[in-house]
Amino acid sequence: MKVFCGRANPTTGSVEWLEEDEHYDYHQEIARSSYADMLHDKDRNMKYYQGIRAAVSRVKDRGQKALVLDIGTGTGLLSMMAVTAGADFCYAIEVFKPMADAAVKIVEKNGFSDKIKVINKHSTEVTVGPDGDMPCRANILITELFDTELIGEGALPSYEHAHRHLVQANCEAVPHRATVYAQLVESRRMWSWNKLFPIRVQTSRGERVIIPPLELERCPGAPSVCDIQLNQVSPADFTILSDVLPMFSVDFSKQVSSSAACHSRQFEPLVSGRAQVVLSWWDIEMDPEGKIKCTMAPSWAHSDPEELQWRDHWMQCVYFLPQEEPVVQGLALCLVAYHDDYCVWYSLQKTSPEKNGRVHPVRPVCDCQAHLLWNRPRFGEINDRNRTDQYIQALRTVLKPDSVCLCVSDGSLLSMLAYHLGVEQVFTIENSAASHRLMKKIFKANHLEDKINIIEKRPELLTPADLEGKKVSFLLGEPFFTTSLLPWHNLYFWYVRTAVDQHLGPGAVVMPQAASLHVVVVEFRDLWRIRSPCGDCEGFDVHIMDDMIKRALDFKESKEAEPHPLWEYPCRSLSEPQQILTFDFRQPVPLQPIHAEGTIELRRCGRSHGAVLWMEYHLTADSTVSTGLLKPAEDEGDCCWNPHCKQAVYFFNTTLDPRAPPGSSQTVTYTVEFHPHTGDITMDFTLSDALDSGC
Repeated sequence: MKVFCGRANPTTGSVEWLEEDEHYDYHQEIARSSYADMLHDKDRNMKYYQGIRAAVSRVKDRGQKALVLDIGTGTGLLSMMAVTAGADFCYAIEVFKPMADAAVKIVEKNGFSDKIKVINKHSTEVTVGPDGDMPCRANILITELFDTELIGEGALPSYEHAHRHLVQANCEAVPHRATVYAQLVESRRMWSWNKLFPIRVQTSRGERVIIPPLELERCPGAPSVCDIQLNQVSPADFTILSDVLPMFSVDFSKQVSSSAACHSRQFEPLVSGRAQVVLSWWDIEMDPEGKIKCTMAPSWAHSDPEELQWRDHWMQCVYFLPQEEPVVQGLALCLVAYHDDYCVWYSLQKTSPEKNGRVHPVRPVCDCQAHLLWNRPRFGEINDRNRTDQYIQALRTVLKPDSVCLCVSDGSLLSMLAYHLGVEQVFTIENSAASHRLMKKIFKANHLEDKINIIEKRPELLTPADLEGKKVSFLLGEPFFTTSLLPWHNLYFWYVRTAVDQHLGPGAVVMPQAASLHVVVVEFRDLWRIRSPCGDCEGFDVHIMDDMIKRALDFKESKEAEPHPLWEYPCRSLSEPQQILTFDFRQPVPLQPIHAEGTIELRRCGRSHGAVLWMEYHLTADSTVSTGLLKPAEDEGDCCWNPHCKQAVYFFNTTLDPRAPPGSSQTVTYTVEFHPHTGDITMDFTLSDALDSGC
């Protein structure tokens, strides 16, 4: 059966109705999931297996049958571990039907159908009794309900319900305990992901400073955690202000509460500085004694950095304090962790909340609009002084005093730069009410509310009256649009340029004047694992899961490139960067497709995991802004990526097997096509079947 799905096209800006398979969303969920990454997490799997064996043994030693409840079973891996360890029966709960169906097949394939019952329900819907899903309560509780924040996937409510309704009192639990750790740091780089810094502009009238509104300065920020691969942040980018502090623990073998709570830890700052950011992670102990531990600690806090396990399904957390606070070395303070049923947040106080009698604050919520419109990388991009200077220098070369400027980008400060650099009149289009409100606040804080005209409408609806009857002599964009996911989605600027063509005066200047699509073939250090088939996992056959992911990847969007912030995922370039398509913004969008095909020569030895694609925007003939590589690769091919943008990765599925020999391909052939009608870029990359290149 086919269904019609309506979705906004991020490149053209139009709403399209597409015919899709009725299970389309399921396939996308599977294709983009972390199942492969979890199955490749050797440390996680091994620790779970050890903890399960120990828990089953403790139950058996008491002369009891081992009855297991496995919540969030996924592939059924942990249930199969339990049966292999001697469990008498397992009830494996999985709410996502395609995964539950796969788990049934995997369990059957491995010969455990008589000992494992897969229940396709949310755990809170499972019933116990003679006519229920389970005849009696379980005495071993196994779960893997954790995200990077530990509780963000609803672990606390699920445990709370399970202890009340599904498991026996004093049951065994794997994991047995979780502990959340925190470390206070000062970091201008990470702080730039949460606050708007002043921007200084040298003009003919002297220095002008663009300042953030007071409302933005006081805003606590977005409530969602910022999860990153913390090991990829340079130690030079932050100063540690405290020791690692254990903030709170949860004992999963006892009744768990999902009620809001706070936990404080007194500490003495190691050095004086400005407290801005809390780095956080957790570990899980699989046994009551804490001998079997799986930790998410970054390298500097890890007990054995050489044995650090790479994983993408669990990373580390960055939390932003509501305001930066000065701290003095040796002067005691309290770091306070708050949590409700799904979120964690932090504050810094002089005394603990228990002593000062303060009630628990509510979860922080953005009330300034900026954190709703700009994500963390966007804040960093706006605060990037080098990038801003590049735009300022380009603007100086093309602006004229009598210019009438129309700025088109979501929540961009370019209109303010243009005004300060002497443009006669500035208009800016803001598509959404949120961006309109935010820019209005920023303009007012800088006394520009009467100088820059905000137009809140779609560009194709623009009328001469909106522009006060004037023709635009300068069309300006970064370009940046909040709907963009892939690098080329910001080609929406080209469609806007086409839509407003009638409003452009003779000889109007467009900046950027052009864009180009670039590609490089890479070998990932670790990221290949998220798309690599697993085959056997801890002795269990999970080929069915591999096949399921492969079928999901056969769907349209999953055949294309996918966005990843590659500054977090080290890789080596095996080829030289290559420009494959160009887009001339000085002309309207063409009617015919733009097509390119060719060959990429591999210059370095390595496994070809995929092609990375990015856009470069040519502000002028002499100034280019890259959303991808920032400089040529070093001798070994190590890549330096723009940290504010996601690059597009096209995985070569044929080479994601870690056993594939290096240097087995010499060339990559490609076909890439831009389709003006839809704004899509379709692509196909094929590895040659050349003999070993001698690497």
